[in-house]
Amino acid sequence: MAGSVCGVALRAHPPAKLNLSLAVTGRRPDGFHDLVGVAVPVDLRDELAFAPSGAADRLACDDPSVPTDGRNLVLKAVAAFRRRVPGAPTGDWTLAKRIPHGAGLGGGSSDAAAALVLLNQACGSPLGEAELAAAAAEVGSDCPLFLGSRGSIVRGRGERIAELPATVRSALSGRHVLLAKPSWGVPTAEAYRWKAELGDYEDAGLAESRLALALAAADPLAALVALGNGLESAVGSRHPELLRGLDAARERSGRAGRMTGSGSACFLLSDGREDLAELGSLLAAAWGEGVWLARARLL
Repeated sequence: MAGSVCGVALRAHPPAKLNLSLAVTGRRPDGFHDLVGVAVPVDLRDELAFAPSGAADRLACDDPSVPTDGRNLVLKAVAAFRRRVPGAPTGDWTLAKRIPHGAGLGGGSSDAAAALVLLNQACGSPLGEAELAAAAAEVGSDCPLFLGSRGSIVRGRGERIAELPATVRSALSGRHVLLAKPSWGVPTAEAYRWKAELGDYEDAGLAESRLALALAAADPLAALVALGNGLESAVGSRHPELLRGLDAARERSGRAGRMTGSGSACFLLSDGREDLAELGSLLAAAWGEGVWLARARLL
């Protein structure tokens, strides 16, 4: 295909995201849920490489717990791209994982969006932004978010993206957070199923009004986190230990924090100087051994 770069490895560094706020406002006829919230990228990144070779697509990953067959969102994204560009090059995909999966940090969706961008580059960019967004939405609700690199307001099932106001982006950029995840994850579909069983949805109009006030606040980061995560109640109903650990961390640190996305990862606002060993011990008392911790900054 004209414009391809066969034999030259292309690389991307897809970021994780945090849901600073997430209101779940109801279940849709298609089985998905309607959302209103704010998601921002952070400087925790995977690495994805694509080397066009003409051989059948293969995916290798340095995390043995990550599937490398058709269940992986990278290969689902490749399939979605090829439905639009049948002559797209094939080759080897290599994924280095730094974002834990089953965490609600969007790692799989971010990797998939990066695969779409890399394959588009390898073809000479035949797809525009709208076509890439449509392909991303086929792969997963979170995927369109990662085609941009800025904090966004998310609506619909997550595929309706609006860029945050510049003043809010400026207020968020560079702020520190601590990320923590127990050794176990939460399947996204299960979290939403538990939410449907609880049925404790937020009124959509109220969610929009609260979001508008938070975005206009003097400290939008604190105001957004205060809005909460509507999936915490659902995940907490099945994993009460997750919220016990989060509550203990908030009380000990005196800082705000939430579960992100569908969990199981949580975050705390930070000044960048906290003792990670102390926090790890505190969380291990609630979550068990194998707690993953990282420092990150909002992008």
